[in-house]
Amino acid sequence: MKVIGKIKMVVIIVVMLFQFGCKESFLERNPLDQISSGTFWKTDADAKMALAGCYRQLQSDFLSYRKVWLDCLSDNAFAEWGYFNIPAMTIGVTSPTSGGAVNMAYYAPYRGIANCNYFLENIDKVDIEEEKKGIYKGEVRFLRALMYFDLVDFFGDVILYKQTPESADAAKVAKSSKADVLAFIHEDLDEAIRVLPEAQYEGHAVKGSATAFKARVLLYEQKWPEAASFAQQTMQSGKFSIANDYLGIFLTATQGGNPEIIFSTQYLGPTNPTAFVESMDVQIGWYGCINPYQDLVDEFECTDGLRISESPLYNAATPFANRDPRLVLNMRRVAEETWPDPQHGGQTGYVMRKYADFSHAPFSYARTDSDQDMVSIRYADVLLMYAEARNEAEGPDASIYDALDAIRARPGVDMPPVDRARYNTKETLRDFIRHERRVELALEGHRYFDIKRWGIAHTKLPTIQNPGGVNLVFEQKHYVFPFPQGELDINPELKQNNGY
Repeated sequence: MKVIGKIKMVVIIVVMLFQFGCKESFLERNPLDQISSGTFWKTDADAKMALAGCYRQLQSDFLSYRKVWLDCLSDNAFAEWGYFNIPAMTIGVTSPTSGGAVNMAYYAPYRGIANCNYFLENIDKVDIEEEKKGIYKGEVRFLRALMYFDLVDFFGDVILYKQTPESADAAKVAKSSKADVLAFIHEDLDEAIRVLPEAQYEGHAVKGSATAFKARVLLYEQKWPEAASFAQQTMQSGKFSIANDYLGIFLTATQGGNPEIIFSTQYLGPTNPTAFVESMDVQIGWYGCINPYQDLVDEFECTDGLRISESPLYNAATPFANRDPRLVLNMRRVAEETWPDPQHGGQTGYVMRKYADFSHAPFSYARTDSDQDMVSIRYADVLLMYAEARNEAEGPDASIYDALDAIRARPGVDMPPVDRARYNTKETLRDFIRHERRVELALEGHRYFDIKRWGIAHTKLPTIQNPGGVNLVFEQKHYVFPFPQGELDINPELKQNNGY
């Protein structure tokens, strides 16, 4: 059952109270003791209500369904209509006053961290079994780690609040090093792994959620043996597997109990849809706002396992024929495919299909049944992380090929096994793993972070032209975002990232 499905309107009101009167800045919030109550933090119901408040923070900005828009900062797609200032950012127009994606990346995680800190500082007041209390703490520490990792990935060194600041002035502190923040993330994840249950994911973080996410953090740090080990722990838990329906991972009707989903941001219409105005169905299914680039389209193999430059099956006149089935499950070609409820054709000739639920058509602003959960960790990603980390640590072996083949053999995809003879060195297999990662996780918000952690964003992105014929711009400074000017104005201890 979805977590959000258990929340009544009174819970939403309490969650809003937990945000304690914030206008725009985390640093401007009122002290938390202003919302403390002598009648709260007493019962298990209170604890569950507060826990739901922490989860609900995942419904903000790039922690939410908007994560898919991050592919538009990469070589995968173009953001039509100027959403979140992303098109300007991709041609180098990024500044502390850019707003949009810069502000979204900064403020949403800190709001969530504030709620998590408040929960952890008060949960011991509740009179419940220690084991249950420990699980609640583990879930919240997992959420806090998730949010801090987003901040590190976007900004590098960031302010680290391990507890709630006692006052607004106490919150005005300098950045901690990325290494220190990552160490704190690992502390939270290690404790979450220790206490969370070994169970299938059903809306609350479980041990597999934490081991899989720790593998992701370790991959980011290029700690290859450790990353492979935690990915393998997730794989060997027996709680997750490749789903039989690729597209179903991203649609409400087939998300509940899906064996591939390890963690997600959850929604439930009509009281808690992905958005009350521009939902995922409106933005993707109706307006076609995310337009894949030809560069991504060309990445998909033909059904014989060969790239389009090599395969005799490829015909430029019918470019979607005889292709990896994941191509048509991720996007549609405007020129040759029908669309249940089209509003716009897309500026690149393609529009995103993944996450668009056509059972909700005809789409409109009035509908409140767009409630697809945003999947942030899934089993195929764990297999890909294992393959990458194991290859970097040891070079090719049978376990890597087996992991990749399991993804490619998914029913409905049925792509040929990896060619062992062709991809038989660390370098060639690295290229194939990166290719498979781009194809399998296309338009899910991972590509931007991948090309940054691989250190190729500044060479790859300038080879892409946007629909206006302008080459994308990505300089060394763009590996991190600038801090919002509003934060610099109120916190003299916060220093801007280099180059901005």
